[in-house]
Amino acid sequence: MVNHSEKKLRQSAFQSTPNLEQYAYKIVEEQVQKVIKQEKKVLKDENPEPLHQMRVGTRRLRTALQVFEQVIVLPKGVSGKQLRDVARILGAVRDFDVQMATLKDEYQPNVSKREQKCIYQVVCSLQKQRKKAFAQIEKTFRNSFYQELKFAFSNWLEHPQYTAIAQLPLTALLPDLLSPLLSHLLLHPGWLVSTDAAFDQNAVTLHELRKALKHARYQTEFFTPYYGKDFQQWVKEVKELQEYLGQFQDAQVLQTLLADEVEDSKHLPDVQQILETKRAEALTTWEETRQKYLQDDYRYQLHQMLLQPIDRSAQVEPEFIKN
Repeated sequence: MVNHSEKKLRQSAFQSTPNLEQYAYKIVEEQVQKVIKQEKKVLKDENPEPLHQMRVGTRRLRTALQVFEQVIVLPKGVSGKQLRDVARILGAVRDFDVQMATLKDEYQPNVSKREQKCIYQVVCSLQKQRKKAFAQIEKTFRNSFYQELKFAFSNWLEHPQYTAIAQLPLTALLPDLLSPLLSHLLLHPGWLVSTDAAFDQNAVTLHELRKALKHARYQTEFFTPYYGKDFQQWVKEVKELQEYLGQFQDAQVLQTLLADEVEDSKHLPDVQQILETKRAEALTTWEETRQKYLQDDYRYQLHQMLLQPIDRSAQVEPEFIKN
């Protein structure tokens, strides 16, 4: 890793003249450290939170590489695909954790005794599946490709390489970094799905929109120190919208899970009622929100906002949201 004196020099330069090179290094280093920090705790498997944080860190690191792909020169052993594979393996176990916690905390106490027994059986089945999925995490951490990936990142942090554009000022290029992201988000077909039509294939489209929102959230959070209150409020709005659509997707996934695990899940009226309530609550403000994102004025306002970063040459530490 980078020694203390090198870090002090980089921080000093970052304080006086922030450019793409300095900011890209800081973000990549931050995300790499967050991922590696959780590894031992994940293997202990005493608490689900380290697994969640490692998964988020891996996703954020992948996003950082995408954001700065025109800025940093990565070694051969590093690719977004490899990080995606690691996140997918972590995510399989995380999904089981979320599903089991949801069934035990939000459903089991609120259904009949007969349905409680069914939920208990489903949770037992999920625990067995989780055990197999966790074995894949252990296998991955021992795998040579994962060890080589960590080594490649460590080597890059010690000897970073950049393209010529990395010397340009960060604030001058922020609109160029963020505008493609906004365009991709605003052109997503999910905005055309009404509340009444949010089922079957349209539900899948909303799930894809949720993933686009999550990617937008990760990327924009990297740059909140360089924009004003309007930008920060929009990032907050994106996070909330992502969470609402996530709750809707969780209900959809749970519905499918119960259909697979229970012989006739339709004969679980209490569970079905809770599912319907959660789906409805998740989409309470969806119609109003999607109409806003379809308005010409609001879309124009978002594009204009990205064109007005704040020059904060004394900014040292970008703030990252953990969850």
